[in-house]
Amino acid sequence: MSRPLLLIFLIVLVNLLGFGIIIPLLPFYATRMGATPLEVGWLFASFSLAQLVAAPVLGDLSDRYGRRPVLIVSLLGTVASFVVLALARSVPVLFLARIIDGLSGGNISTARAYIGDVTSEEHRARGYGLLGAAFGVGFIAGPALGGALSRISYAAPAWAAAGIAALAALLAYRLLPETVHRVSARRPGGWTDLPAALAHPVLGRLLAADFLYWASISVYQTAFALFGARRFGFDVPQTGYLLALVGTIGAVVQVALVGPVVRRLGERRTLVVGLLLAGGGLAVASGTHRVAPFVLALVPAAVGAALATPALTSLISLSAPPGEQGRVQGVASSLEGLGRAIGPVWGNGLLGAVGETAAFGSAAGVILVTAGLAARVRPSVPAPEATAGR
Repeated sequence: MSRPLLLIFLIVLVNLLGFGIIIPLLPFYATRMGATPLEVGWLFASFSLAQLVAAPVLGDLSDRYGRRPVLIVSLLGTVASFVVLALARSVPVLFLARIIDGLSGGNISTARAYIGDVTSEEHRARGYGLLGAAFGVGFIAGPALGGALSRISYAAPAWAAAGIAALAALLAYRLLPETVHRVSARRPGGWTDLPAALAHPVLGRLLAADFLYWASISVYQTAFALFGARRFGFDVPQTGYLLALVGTIGAVVQVALVGPVVRRLGERRTLVVGLLLAGGGLAVASGTHRVAPFVLALVPAAVGAALATPALTSLISLSAPPGEQGRVQGVASSLEGLGRAIGPVWGNGLLGAVGETAAFGSAAGVILVTAGLAARVRPSVPAPEATAGR
């Protein structure tokens, strides 16, 4: 592994550890300040909405001024957001903290561009695999650490996350070299390319499935803490440890099972099987009122999501001609971001207005509908050049 690639892996890993620490904490932190479940949903959504606005701007700045300065500034913004979060004493200040983090949250997209700069085409997949590994470790260790630190105080995990993000910024400043761009700096497409992409019979269905999937998964991710607290009396540590367990299952599946399953079934069938497992698991979890069946139901849900996510990403990539990969992935990223903004409001809003079963049950239903949509996809039809919306 090259030194720049190792450094970017460590920086992303350290940053995602900080982010993972906050996941089990934020709903409890906000509820303690008087936030309703719907406001908790908007709190999660505010980050994604701010990121949707800022990501293209940060992408352009990284092309113009270099990856390193944008990465450092975005990490410092993350530090500031966690400090504000730790000092917050009201719900509006919590919103301010999440918006700051979203507006400066170009560190992951900039890291992806950096990997594109420092890897050849034949080794790029391996480089992005390292980024996926950083996500996996961050979302396993982060929630567990956040749950443990919450025993000290609710502010302690936020301070720890600020320190971890500061360490990532220091690593980037001291050790990370700037890159010489060896790939096209053309910015990937987004909303302007959406109509043409949706008009394609294969790519359009896949993008619709992508949006529905991420909106539904975001319901599960952001309503999980309040669901467990209301139905089973889970606290922050219990929530963090359970999320770490789910993350561990997903990581093991992605490392050990995705390759063999895709080779045996192909991407489309793997996607359908993954969605059926995820939707079925969440459906059972939504209906049970006992802890043991709830935890057991999370196992197929985690396995299914771990199978579905890479299969869906691969199908979208395969449905675009090589010369238009960037634009098609840009459209997909925009739709995923919109889904991650809608999901928290949908899930937490239903949880507060109707109940826990409605939140998880509705997400399970949409995932199962998405499985039906995916089953009708025939990815052998390539997307034409016009898909790029030129």
